[in-house]
Amino acid sequence: MNRAIDVDLVRALVAEQFPHWRGLPITQVLPGGWDNRTFRLGNELTVRLPSSEAYVLQVKKEQYWLPLLARQLPVAIPEPVGIGRATERFPYPWSVYRWLPGRAPSADLVAHDVRFAATLGDALAALQRADPSGGPLPGPHNFRRGDSPVVYEAEALRAIDALGDTIDVVGVSEVWEAATSTRWRGEPVWFHGDVSEGNLLVDDGGELAALIDFGTMGIGDPACDLVIGVAAMRGDAREAFREHRALDADAWARARGWAIWKALIVAARLTGSHAPESEARKARRTIDMVLEDHRRAA
Repeated sequence: MNRAIDVDLVRALVAEQFPHWRGLPITQVLPGGWDNRTFRLGNELTVRLPSSEAYVLQVKKEQYWLPLLARQLPVAIPEPVGIGRATERFPYPWSVYRWLPGRAPSADLVAHDVRFAATLGDALAALQRADPSGGPLPGPHNFRRGDSPVVYEAEALRAIDALGDTIDVVGVSEVWEAATSTRWRGEPVWFHGDVSEGNLLVDDGGELAALIDFGTMGIGDPACDLVIGVAAMRGDAREAFREHRALDADAWARARGWAIWKALIVAARLTGSHAPESEARKARRTIDMVLEDHRRAA
């Protein structure tokens, strides 16, 4: 798709498919995501358009499952109110949601705020308890989130080789071996799939207000939702998150695998040219954090 996803496109799509919202002001939400582009429509709505065909499967999945999950969770999640159809103007389905107030938490709040960590842990535990009947198992729709991290072993090993002695190869290899030597033995459970600062909203007091961007959600192993506790939280906040998630040591080992896989491929620039140098530096810090967490757990 060559056409830019911008305000003019959204205005035309809304006017064509949702004429009752024609004339509402439209502004792009920044910073923008990679999987989708988000625009505010008036005061009460948002429009989300997948940035490429790779993310199209997420649209109908969110439209169907988010209303069902919302009834079972203690925190707000996106509420779909309309689905746009593919046309010559824009070749993919797209979504309209209720606007959720709040802002992304700061890195410092995520790292150190014990109450925030506990609340997030409780919210993810509630998601794990939600009825999984008929839910989507790991697959192309969520890039295998909820599976074992071993599905990305070839990428992880290629990144380790590319980074060479610029990383602690022995330590990273130990993390990877520990992550891929266990499996989730329970029934599939719900997970978000991408719990990160950019997919959380807090209110003015720093309280968790919403979980957003459920494109990688599914049912399977919830270990991928522990990554934020490994890669972003510190000290008492990390311990509070662990306590409120109440998953075993093997799950945390797999979480370190998910975290280090992503950090390795970003640091090694295997994710494509869109990863800026700042992201590569952040990825290297994440590698160090995962190694430190692994040693603490040993």
